[in-house]
Amino acid sequence: EYISDADEFLRRQSEIVGSGVEKAVLVGLKTNDTKTIMGTSEADISMAELAELADTAGAEVVAQLIQKRDSRDAAFFVGKGKLEEIRLVIQEQEADLVIFDAEITPSQQRNIEEILGVKVLDRTGLILDIFAQRARSREGKIQVELAQLEYILPRLTGQGIALSRLGGGIGTRGPGETKLETDRRHIRRKIDYLKDQLKEVKRQRGILRVERKKNRIPTVSLVGYTNAGKSSLLNALCNADVYAENKLFATLDTTTRRLDLDEKTQVLLTDTVGFIRRLPHDLLDAFKSTLEEAVNADAIIIVADSSDPYVVDHIRIVDEILAELGAVKKPTIIAYNKVDRHMSQAGHKPIDQDRTIIEVSAITGEGFDALKQCLKEMLFEAKRRYDLRIPFQDGGILSWVYQNGNVLSVDYDESATLITVELDVESARRVQAYQVEASSN
Repeated sequence: EYISDADEFLRRQSEIVGSGVEKAVLVGLKTNDTKTIMGTSEADISMAELAELADTAGAEVVAQLIQKRDSRDAAFFVGKGKLEEIRLVIQEQEADLVIFDAEITPSQQRNIEEILGVKVLDRTGLILDIFAQRARSREGKIQVELAQLEYILPRLTGQGIALSRLGGGIGTRGPGETKLETDRRHIRRKIDYLKDQLKEVKRQRGILRVERKKNRIPTVSLVGYTNAGKSSLLNALCNADVYAENKLFATLDTTTRRLDLDEKTQVLLTDTVGFIRRLPHDLLDAFKSTLEEAVNADAIIIVADSSDPYVVDHIRIVDEILAELGAVKKPTIIAYNKVDRHMSQAGHKPIDQDRTIIEVSAITGEGFDALKQCLKEMLFEAKRRYDLRIPFQDGGILSWVYQNGNVLSVDYDESATLITVELDVESARRVQAYQVEASSN
């Protein structure tokens, strides 16, 4: 068993908050490509989120600066003049670190640290730090460590805290370079090991999923923007005791509880990690084994904070991440949570009218009966019309469709049977590979 500075760095990253409150300066960038959302620049919205993230990580935000430029600076992210201004703010506020509201490259991080003389972190690094603090289960810890290592690997020469800065070439040859390569090999080996561990977790999840299918219990996943109230909603619906806090990323570990829709009908309700603007890809990749619960669910409830003025944009971001995970065709309900805080948010409803929208409150229980009834109709009663294309060689599938669905029409092309059939959600999932398109009955 060998020990590397990389492991020491990871420990420091996860323990950094425990050593005292750090003063942070936040830096954002507004370019020609920056979108405007409801009259507000996305850069301003993102900076407000960054301040919340910094607070969640345990930092005290002492200053926020946003620079307007045509595009990012290749060497320093912001202009060199702006860096000098940031350096003066650091001295004035006695700040310990600077957090950039974007993912900066290793070379940019190195260049910025040399000018500012303090620790530099980007949005991705900050989110990883929060995840490192909050991961509780073995699976969650594996996923966070994997994401951290993949984030650190290209930055090995740029870390001033624990790892060597030696790169290569004249004046740098010798033990330092050997150590750097050792660190890289160690990290790559650890990444491979963690990926194998996650494959085993995925296999175990698959076994559990097969058992649930045998028992014919439908599964429903709660997804949504971080701090939308998913865990509180799960607790209220299922009388559960899942950890819930008014902080970003309070929940990292997947939790499943039984929800009784009536005396005879149950579903399994699963809480998932929250999404956020610019969720790091390394993190998304690492958490895919957890997020597969959403991909493989029979239905999805998108929980949205109806008291947030940018709730429609939050739903858009959730939809984009679900599309990336391959879960866009799932039957979906949008649950506008926290309606107890204000009047109805009917004016904020998205244009998309294909999905059911229900207003709920995890505090008062408002809308729970409507939500349960909707799930019941969606999963147990309502059938939808599907167009299937079944190759002639898959005759067994065709027989199964006749036995389990209501066949409306049959046609043929040169190599397959074209069939329109009404199926329930569970049955439709079994022939998903043959589906051409689906429409409401």
